This record gives sequence, structure tokens and C-alpha cells, in this order.
Amino acid sequence: MRQVIPLLAFLATPAAALELTFQTSYDLARPSSLDYDPTFCGLWIANESREVLLVTLQGDELRRFQSDLNRIKAVTVEDNHLLVADGFGNFQRISKDGVALEAPFASSQGWADTEGMVIDADGMIITVEDDPERMTWLSPTGQVERQINTMSLNPPLSEAQGIARDTRTGHLLIVDDMEGTNSLYEFNADGELLGTTSLLPYGRDPEGIAIRPGSNQVFIAFDSGASIAAFDYQPTLPAGAPPLPPESDCLMF
Repeated sequence: MRQVIPLLAFLATPAAALELTFQTSYDLARPSSLDYDPTFCGLWIANESREVLLVTLQGDELRRFQSDLNRIKAVTVEDNHLLVADGFGNFQRISKDGVALEAPFASSQGWADTEGMVIDADGMIITVEDDPERMTWLSPTGQVERQINTMSLNPPLSEAQGIARDTRTGHLLIVDDMEGTNSLYEFNADGELLGTTSLLPYGRDPEGIAIRPGSNQVFIAFDSGASIAAFDYQPTLPAGAPPLPPESDCLMF
């Protein structure tokens, strides 16, 4: 039987693609992995040293401390504490005051060049790595549950650095540095690529990214120029869907 497709199927409003509108930027030495913390209305930053620091959205330092790892290459907020990674496959949970909550633990896959990570809604740790090029879903104890070869994407994601998760949609934003495409990649909650956006108009060598859903903002760290740029942001949405409203934010105010 011939399938009849309603005319409305051809007239449907196309999906709204991701939008970035540059707001401002400020200088900050060696920013790499980022995560936004609504408790402090600030950004946690790893800079590949032994330290992690907390800064305001204007770049003023609030806190700085170390973990038991030899370096901190990636940082993310997990519940009411931090999870940090050294880029060699090791992780540790520390309080926001710098107190170790447990001993370091390792990924079940061993060595992993972890460049960025986020926590999924179900508590899974999602990491991005550029050697080899992959996105990995880990259990809270470091067991590998799923992986995507990011070189199989179109376009390939060869130098994934930072990753952020929008709590409203579950979408994942990943930055590819200058050795790759110098672009922003957007994935849905299942890890399917939705599209890419060039970051060349705003800076070179993106290293980290964080989302502030309470104000529809994205922060991107650029290694070239050592700066953090703030953008207005709207994610890709289904056809006909209205823009996402902001969430409650900045709990300390």
C-alpha cells in the first residue's frame, strides 16, 4: 500500500540550531577544563597544574587548593563536591574546601588522556579524550560502560578538550581545539551529533567549556590569548519548540 505523507510534514518548522552570541571576555592564565557552580555563581578551573581554582564570573579568584593527584587536568561539580582527573586515568573526589573525600581511583580502562568531564543525570561520568579520540561513559567507580570513537563523526572530533552538559536538555557541548577544527560540537543526551559551530570568530585553541543554564550562558576558555569568553546561548531544539527559559541560579544571592 502506498504511504500517504501529510502535507504538513513538508511545512513543519525546522529545528532551531544552536546559537552563540558573544558577550564579553577577560584574561585568565592557562585556563583549561571548566565547570559552572551555582552555589558560588562562579567557575571551577583546572589549568593542568596541581591546583584547581574557583573564580567569579568576572575572573576574581575565590579559592585555590590541591588534590592528591600529581596534576589536575579536568574538573567537574558532582553533587556538593568536586571530581578531578589527572589525564592519566586517575580521579579523586574532594570537597569544595579542598579536603580529600576518598583516595584516588582509576578508570577500568587504565591510562586515559582525560581532557574534560561532566556528570550525567544518572550519576555517570562522561569524559572526553584526545589520545585516543573518544567519549567515554564511566560508572561512579570508574568502570567503562560505553564509548564513542569521535573520529567516526562527521566532521571528525580529533582534539576534544572541554565538555559541558545542559541540565535542561541533557545536551553535551564539546570544544575541539586548534589542532582539530577549532569548533563547538553539540550532542543530544544519547551522544548523537546534532551540529558544529566554528569558534574562530571568537578565539583560537578552545580548551574548556561550562554552561550556566540559569542565564542561558556558555563560558569558553581559549588557550591562545589566555582568556575566558562569555556567550548568550540557546541549544538546538526540536522543530517548533520555544527557546528554553532560564533556571533559578546563583544560590548564594
